[in-house]
Amino acid sequence: MEVYDVVIIGAGHNALVCAAYLLKAGYKVLLLEKQPIPGGGSTTEESLKEAAPGFKFNPCAIDHIFIHLGPVVQELELNKYGLEYLFYDPTVFCPHPDGKYFLAYRSVEQTCAEIARYSPRDARKYAEFIDFWQRVLGMLIPMFNAPPKSLINISGNFDAAKLKDMFSLMGPPDKILDLVRTMFTSPMDLLNEYFDEEFVKAPLARQASELSLPPSQKTGAVGSIMMAMRHNPGVARPRGGTGALTQALVRLVMSLGGVILTEQQVKQVLVDNNRAVGVRLANGKEYRAKCGVISSIDAKRLFLQLIDERDVDRADTELRDTADATLRERISRRIVNHNESILKIDCALSELPRFVYHDHKDEYLTGAILIADSVDHVELAHTDPDIGRIPEDPSMFAVVPTVVDPTMAPEGKHTLWIEFFAPYQIKGAEGTGLKGTGWTDELKHKVADKVLDKLADYAPNLKNSIIARHVESPAELAERLGFLKGNYYHLDMTLDQMMFFRPLPELANYKTPIENLFLTGAGTHPGGSISGMPGRNCARVFLQNQRSIVQTLADAGNALKSTAKSVFGT
Repeated sequence: MEVYDVVIIGAGHNALVCAAYLLKAGYKVLLLEKQPIPGGGSTTEESLKEAAPGFKFNPCAIDHIFIHLGPVVQELELNKYGLEYLFYDPTVFCPHPDGKYFLAYRSVEQTCAEIARYSPRDARKYAEFIDFWQRVLGMLIPMFNAPPKSLINISGNFDAAKLKDMFSLMGPPDKILDLVRTMFTSPMDLLNEYFDEEFVKAPLARQASELSLPPSQKTGAVGSIMMAMRHNPGVARPRGGTGALTQALVRLVMSLGGVILTEQQVKQVLVDNNRAVGVRLANGKEYRAKCGVISSIDAKRLFLQLIDERDVDRADTELRDTADATLRERISRRIVNHNESILKIDCALSELPRFVYHDHKDEYLTGAILIADSVDHVELAHTDPDIGRIPEDPSMFAVVPTVVDPTMAPEGKHTLWIEFFAPYQIKGAEGTGLKGTGWTDELKHKVADKVLDKLADYAPNLKNSIIARHVESPAELAERLGFLKGNYYHLDMTLDQMMFFRPLPELANYKTPIENLFLTGAGTHPGGSISGMPGRNCARVFLQNQRSIVQTLADAGNALKSTAKSVFGT
C-alpha cells in the first residue's frame, strides 16, 4: 500500500493548482485522474485525428478571464513551464438581424464609439454601466481570492485601489440600499434600465447568462461582470489551447515531485474514526493519506457515492444542532443542479466564416462571436433547457481560435468552437438514449445541423467550409468528465449557492465534517471557470489546518499589516 501526505481526487486545473501549492509547502502529493489525460475540462485534443489531422480543439473551456484576477500564474511562475497567454482585441462581436452589430474592444472608449454609430445615448450609458461593474468587480476580487468564511484573509487582499472601489459603491443608507437592490435584480431588468437598443442589450444579456442563468433571473445581475471583465483584465487564451495551462501545471507538479496517475477511478474515500485516511480505486488498489484527502469532484458525488453512508452520518452529529435535515439529505436535496448543459460542436474549417451582411472584417473573429438576436432569444436559450426542451431558434457562443493562435490548425486552415445550451434530460424522452437522457447520436447531429444553419444565416460560407466536425451531447459531456447532469459548473451559480453558501454553508470553507477531508473545484467558492482560485484557496485552508494556532495568528497579522501598508504606505 502506497502512502502519501495528500491524495487528491481528480487532476483538473484546480486540483493541479492545489497540488502545486502543497508540494511547494513540502507535502508529498498524489493526484488520481479517471481520464486518460489530466486536465478535466481544461484540455486541448485532436478530436478529429482521422477526418482532420493536425487540427487541435478545446473540448470544453476556451476563454480565460478569472485567472487574471488572482495571483496563481505569477505565484506558480507558470511562464517558466511553457504557459504563454495571448490577449485578444476586439473581445466580442454580435451581429444583429437588422444589420447593426455590437463590437466590443478592450478599450471602453473604443467600444462606446462603435455603439455611438447607432445610438449616442446607449454609448454614454455603456460607459456608466461598465464603470459601475468594474467597481463591483474591484470589491469582489479580494473575496474571490480568499476562503469565503475568513474575514481576515479577505481583508488581507484589499489594497488602496480595491478599497476605493468598495467605498465608491457605499455611502449614505440609500446608496447602499440601491447597491443591494441592483445585486438582487435581474440582468434583463438592469439592461432595460440602462439601454434602449436591442443590439446592445442582447449581447450583454448573453454575456451575463454565462453564469448559466436566464436574463430574467432575479439576483443574477452580478453576471454583468462578465462583460466588464472583457475590458479589464481582458480575455486571453494560452498559446496552443486551454490544455497548455494544464500542461504547464503538470510540468510544475512533476518537477516538485508530485505524482499524477491517469485512468485511475476512485471508488471510495476511506474513513477511520471520522478521519479521511485514504482512497480505494475501482480496481481495488488503495492509497493512504497521512494528512488529508482533497476532492475536486462535486459534493453530491463525493458524499452520496464515494463515502459510506455510516461515515457520513457519524460526521453529521455535530451539525444536527443547526440543521433539521441530515447532511446527506441536505446535500441530496438542497444543492441545486438544474437541467441546463451544453451541446458542444467543434469544426475543422477550410476558411474563415465571413459575416458578409455586417461589414465583415477578420478582426471581428478574434474574440467571442455571440448569436443573440434579442434578450428574449437569450431568455429562451436558458429557460427551454431548464424544462427539458431543446431551443428551436439557437443562440450560441462561438469562437474561431485560430485567428489569434494559428498553431491550432494546419497552415491556412481554421477551427470553430461552438457552445450551445441544451437540456441534459430531454423532456418526454426519459429512459431512452445515453444514460436514459434521450440523447442519441442521431439527435445530437440533428441539433448540431440546426445550430450550424443558424450561424450560416450570418456567415453564409460556413457550411461549405466545414471539413469535419465533432459533436458532443450533454450526456456525453457528463459521461466523459463526470459532471453531474452535465453541469460544467458542478452546481448552479445562483446567489444562494455562491460565496459562503457554496455548496452548503457547512461545507463552504473547503473543509468538511469529516476530519482531513477537503473540497476544491468548480463546486466550491468562487465557482466555475478557469481561475485556479478554488485550488489556491483550498490549499491555504489545508495548510492553515496543519499549522499551530500561533502560526495561524501570525499569518493573519501579516495579512492585515500588508493591507495597512498598501493603504497607508506605512
